[in-house]
Amino acid sequence: MTGSADRGQAAERPGSLFDKLWDSHVVVERPSGDALLWIDRHFVHEGSFHAFNQLQARGGTVAEPGLTFGIADHYVPTRNRDRIQQPEIARMIDDLGSNTARHGIELFGMQDPRQGIVHVVGPEQGLTLPGLTMVCGDSHTSTHGAFGAYAFGIGASEVAHVLMTQTLWQKKPRTMRIRIDGTPIAGVGAKDFILSIIARIGADGARGHAVEYAGAAVRALPMAGRMTMCNMSIEAGARCGLIAPDETTFRWIEGRPFAPKGDAFARAVADWRRLPSDADAAFDREITLDAAQIAPVVTWGTSPEDALPIDATVPDPARETDEGRAATLRDALDYMGLRAGQKLSEIAIDRVFIGSCTNARIEDLRAAASVLAGRKARVPGLVSPGSSLVKRQAEEEGLDRIFTEAGLDWVEAGCSMCVGMNGDTVPAGERCASTTNRNFRGRQGPGARTHLMSPAMVAAAAVVGRLADVRPMLEGRA
Repeated sequence: MTGSADRGQAAERPGSLFDKLWDSHVVVERPSGDALLWIDRHFVHEGSFHAFNQLQARGGTVAEPGLTFGIADHYVPTRNRDRIQQPEIARMIDDLGSNTARHGIELFGMQDPRQGIVHVVGPEQGLTLPGLTMVCGDSHTSTHGAFGAYAFGIGASEVAHVLMTQTLWQKKPRTMRIRIDGTPIAGVGAKDFILSIIARIGADGARGHAVEYAGAAVRALPMAGRMTMCNMSIEAGARCGLIAPDETTFRWIEGRPFAPKGDAFARAVADWRRLPSDADAAFDREITLDAAQIAPVVTWGTSPEDALPIDATVPDPARETDEGRAATLRDALDYMGLRAGQKLSEIAIDRVFIGSCTNARIEDLRAAASVLAGRKARVPGLVSPGSSLVKRQAEEEGLDRIFTEAGLDWVEAGCSMCVGMNGDTVPAGERCASTTNRNFRGRQGPGARTHLMSPAMVAAAAVVGRLADVRPMLEGRA
């Protein structure tokens, strides 16, 4: 499977990237409009034991074990892996191993040198390819859409359905295109783009839509930045995020372990070149932003839409004409321990976290290290690379020494402090500058207060001990 339209031929008509992905994977369609889709890639992790239990209860087998891959990430500890203290976590990790072994599924387990976060490992292994349909029991499966794939998260019963049939019933989403034109200023990148988009359209602004990102600023992003944007499409309410494949995509994929090789790769690229949206493709909604107008962004509240440029101030509920919105603001300020009108750059932090499926690739670590090099952090912090291979590369480049010399902890790969379910948490009442994707109440631990931002902005916050504008710290640095 190369990711081309191998499952039937879609009708020749103007279409968006998403239309082409959808049409080429429909097995059968109901009069209601629901379609049974063929699934090209299925990732399972420790939390997938519910689906395997359903499979066992029905006496079922995995339909296509060669298209399913197990990856240990959410619950794996980033320290002391040889002696896991929580029995329930140890059991879940063991269950993943036994379930994948029983059904002949390849496993990137906790001790595997390729282990890491599923949405980092999939792309770096070449399992993520243009044109594929991809699912996983995790909402941020949308990350893989950066390669021109239709990738989305599913629930436990849907995981079981895919395991047993390699198909899934879906209702076709509407389509939205978000263009970012122009050239960003120094210090501004993909995380600032996506937070700006969510702040503009709201956490439900893309609900029911497949979002395609386009425009010169998006095209200029490396694959790591594209993955960051598609990853956080979910925080805008989207079903998935996509970016059409191009030369940047093809260069990134070539030579990956599971990617097509030789002539097969050349044929695959020829197919992938036909995936981008046609010039006259129609979208249900279109939005345009100017990259030059986007500044480094941080969140201040308890939703990703509570995002503002670093030189802004905390909103004042008294200025809201909508009482419902005013009440929401008051609740957020109370939980976050902030006051209306307070400068964002005056908000002191207690710790930092660099990691997660949003921002833990080698490019993200380099960005943070470029700020921290030769400087000391005023607060403690944790750096968890996105995969064991990223960790090894970072150590070969000396990035780990930059982090540890600055005073931050360098640990193993995993979801770590993003989800607070593996031993890495933010203590109650503490404020964390984080590269993660969600700032919900208690997301990083009960009572934790999270501010989302880019890796470079987290590094800047670590250096000064408060939310800070990274741009002055980048002057004179590569």
